[in-house]
Amino acid sequence: MRVDGKIQALNFSIREAIPEMRRVANDNPYADVQVRAIRFSSGAQWHISQSTTVDSFTWTDLAADGVTDMGKALTMVAEELRMPPMAERALPPVLVLISDGQPTDDWAGGLRALMDQPWGKKAVRISIAIGEDADDEVLQQFIGHGEIKPLHANNAESLVKYIKWVSTAVLQSASSPASQTSDSEPGMHVPIPLVPDKDSTLDSAADVW
Repeated sequence: MRVDGKIQALNFSIREAIPEMRRVANDNPYADVQVRAIRFSSGAQWHISQSTTVDSFTWTDLAADGVTDMGKALTMVAEELRMPPMAERALPPVLVLISDGQPTDDWAGGLRALMDQPWGKKAVRISIAIGEDADDEVLQQFIGHGEIKPLHANNAESLVKYIKWVSTAVLQSASSPASQTSDSEPGMHVPIPLVPDKDSTLDSAADVW
């Protein structure tokens, strides 16, 4: 993430998505949309440690450094999806995994910990690969759905588009009343909206990662 402006593009993309996230949340009075974030570089730490409403959400830029401790991050998410603190009946969480490389710790163990939680199974899981060095197989296993594939962002423009899509179309679908499930209901109940087509202009010289 330190090369080719990747981390700067990620920070910019998230900041660009915040106004649209607020719009989606305000359009749906049934859902209390809250945000948290984990960074996983040489360990894993909560970047946004407390659940924060979208209206209050601001983004502090990340810096890229160290190895990719994805397994630790997934384990931390799993701990937060236990009941409690999660309620037995709620809207499914949306988990977005963004990576540009190979995990350097026990990512499979972290994924098992996540999937051992009922809300881990029911979560809407989306992954975004930044550049060509991200491990597609790992990102696909995180998604756990044969018809949903990792998104590939090869430049800043496509990264902005995909983060906005997750923050609006996917968030809107997951926060609808029809998505509410209880612990006794297995499987993912949220229809995933169509992924935006990649602009032809992003397939040529603009592909820099």
